[in-house]
Amino acid sequence: MQAASEEPCASRGNGPIIAAMPLYNEEETVGSVVLQAKRHVDEVLCLDDGSSDASARIARKCGAQVHQHRYNRGYGGALKSIFAIARELDAEVLVILDSDGQHDPDDIPALLAPILDGRADFVIGSRFIDGGSGDAMPSYRKLGVKVISTASNLASNLGIKDTQSGYRAFSRRALKRLRFEQDGMESTLEMLEECASNDLTVHEVPTVVRYDVPKGSRFTAMSHGFTVLSYALVSLSQKKPLIVFGAPGAALLSLGAGIGMRALNSVNQLTDGTVSLDVGPGLTAAWIGMLGISLMFTGIILHTARHILRRLLLTNFGID
Repeated sequence: MQAASEEPCASRGNGPIIAAMPLYNEEETVGSVVLQAKRHVDEVLCLDDGSSDASARIARKCGAQVHQHRYNRGYGGALKSIFAIARELDAEVLVILDSDGQHDPDDIPALLAPILDGRADFVIGSRFIDGGSGDAMPSYRKLGVKVISTASNLASNLGIKDTQSGYRAFSRRALKRLRFEQDGMESTLEMLEECASNDLTVHEVPTVVRYDVPKGSRFTAMSHGFTVLSYALVSLSQKKPLIVFGAPGAALLSLGAGIGMRALNSVNQLTDGTVSLDVGPGLTAAWIGMLGISLMFTGIILHTARHILRRLLLTNFGID
């Protein structure tokens, strides 16, 4: 559940504790979220990602510092700007939460605690540990999050239970070290993948997420899920090709061999001494077996190439 770190995690310094939220057409909820968050932090920051309503004006009137994108750049794009602003302000801790009311601002102290007492650099408000609200999540979303988390954990080795939670807190050290390129929801996984290579400790705390607030259509949630899952699988195939290609290849080769053996056992000896053989199962066994062998060799080649490249980078540039 964490990336090991030899040096101590962040501790309370002189920088501000900031709560920040991406903002996109949330005029009905952003005011109350800002007012609640202000009770727990030094400053509230809103990044208006091209809203067409009064969200930015309401947030500003409620006391938030508001920065704006001229056009919608997506969740990851908003987080990039938030991180840049937090670095400029030399934030001690940055808490990210949603502006639509799904996240309870009163959980902010729980996310801050592991960072302020030096136990973590990166804290996730998790729905799937004791005290979280995972049981209240719609079943199709719960299944999607668990599949994505499994793929992400295979790539990162972090063992995070809720990789898709947007309720997160970052220490000053995490703000300085984390870099991510994705502009969409894939950034949630990209951050986690960066933790191990940047020697950042990750911790999860329970949080309750509301599902009775408007959050777009089910199709939008599913399309986001497929996008993030695709990113997780591509990342996993790059980091652990033996799992993505080798394991399915071995399974297909075994299946092909089984079909082939069954086809051979079904050979009929006719009364005139000739042999009757149904070529259909034999051909099926052959192409399934060849596909399995191809996948296995692909996994082995990519695995070998990755280790050679990693060794070269480590030897010549000190990059692991």
